[in-house]
Parts: sequence; structure tokens; C-alpha cells
Amino acid sequence: MLLRTEHLSKHYGRSSALDDLNLTVERGEVFGLLGPNGSGKTTALRLLLGFLRPSSGGAWIEGHDCWRDSVAVRRRVAYLPGELRLYESMTGRQLIYFLGRLREAIVEVDLDRLARRFDIDLDRPLAQLSSGMKRKVALLQVLVPHTPLVIMDEPTNALDPTMRDELLLQVREARKRGQTVLFSSHILSEVEEVCDRVAILRRGRLVHLQKVSELREGRLIHARFDGEAGELPELNGLRLRERRDGWLTLEYTGPLPTLLAWLAVQPLTELRMEPLGLKAVYHRYHGDNAEA
Repeated sequence: MLLRTEHLSKHYGRSSALDDLNLTVERGEVFGLLGPNGSGKTTALRLLLGFLRPSSGGAWIEGHDCWRDSVAVRRRVAYLPGELRLYESMTGRQLIYFLGRLREAIVEVDLDRLARRFDIDLDRPLAQLSSGMKRKVALLQVLVPHTPLVIMDEPTNALDPTMRDELLLQVREARKRGQTVLFSSHILSEVEEVCDRVAILRRGRLVHLQKVSELREGRLIHARFDGEAGELPELNGLRLRERRDGWLTLEYTGPLPTLLAWLAVQPLTELRMEPLGLKAVYHRYHGDNAEA
């Protein structure tokens, strides 16, 4: 285990930004942290980095308390924030060397190779670069040091599709090296593509935690009936999502023959089936018809 939180909470008066977060993240795992603005995601990241003091509970990275041992923690973490603030009087190379020296990391080995992969000139002042190019410099400074934990908040902002694919490839390479990546993005397809597990936050609380491999096994089933369908069968992994205007929408993770046998004896007029995917689960908590 590389990272754990126990009852991690942050309150501002009567308002709760994060409430009772319990998580463990393993070494070599790409872990997706999801939620819209106000869900507690950014607060959780700031607590892990020691930028905020928890109101209760705690967080540990490689056994170091994220608040009490924050300097030791930051030496083990490379962080890409959602909104960049760079030293624009420096070149990209100078910035990466400077930040590398702060954590006593060797950056020369992979720097030029990665610069070529991301198609960026590291010897130009940051003030002369576009927002997309600055994003690439920021990506290099988290990818090069090979820290035990990499935290990426909206990492593909301002990247074109080719560079997005390159970044996701580098995340997979980091996992192969045994690094842990905490990956936060509003683009669910990216999260589903690269993450091993996902956690969904809502109003400061953890509401869903699941392996992505399980999501790929699931199905979203839309069935239309001529009349009323019978009672749903009692199957593990079967969940009624919606019943409206003759349509039944189901989420199901399990062997299909049993469910199809039940559908076959119903007054079925139309059937559509698609992979469940992360989008359907996310909108269970944050869509128009989100659960209370």
C-alpha cells in the first residue's frame, strides 16, 4: 500500500468540503478520482499534499503523515495542478531542473527523450510558449522524476488528441515502473481507458468505488414492452435504473443467459444492450436523475 486515508475530513464552520474519506491505493496502481466542482476532489488532493490541515482523520503516503511530515511527503510526490502557475522567466529546462533539485531527483536521464515525444523545445522561455506548450512542460516535470506517487489534476487540458494519447501512454509506462498515479479528470473516457480503479465523490463524500475491469463486464440494457413486464428476477448484479413509458432500463453485471431467459418470456418489443461503462455509473450520482 502506498497511500491511505482514514476518516479524512475538512470542515469550514458548518460546511463540509470533505467528510470521512477512507481510501487505500496500492503501488503500481492508476487510481481515478472523479467528481464535479464542489464534490471535494480538489480538497482531497490538497490534504494529500499537505497544503491543508485536516479537521479530523488523516492521510499517509509511504507511511508519512501528509500534514505532519509534509516535506517528506512532497519529496515522494510529483503534482500537476489543474490550473498552472509557472515561473515564466525560466525556460522549460531550467524549471524542470529547479523543481527536480528541490526533491533531490535526477531529471537528465529521460528529459530530452520525453521532450521529443511531446514535441517541445525546452530551451525557450515559458513566457513565449502557448498554453498547450506550457502544459507539456508541466507534464514533463511530473513524469521525469519517477516519484513513487504522481498526482495529475485535469492533465489533458489544452492538449491536442495526439499529445493526449502520448500522455496516457506515459501513464501506463509509469504503472509498469511501479509508480502510483492518482488521475483526476472530467473526461470519463480517459479515466476508463487508463485507470485500474475509480472513486466518485459527491458533496464531499465517497459514494462509489469500483474496479474498471468490473465496469467493462457490465451491461446497460434498455427494454421496451407491450404492456407490463413481470417482477425482475433476483440476480446478483442486477439493478433497476429507470422504469418509464413502457421502457425498462437495467444495469447488470453477471452472466447474460439467465437475464435473457427472463426477458424472453416478457411482452418484449424492443431491446438494446450496450457496455455499462463509467459514464452510466457516474451519472447515477451526478446526472439529471441522480440518486438522492
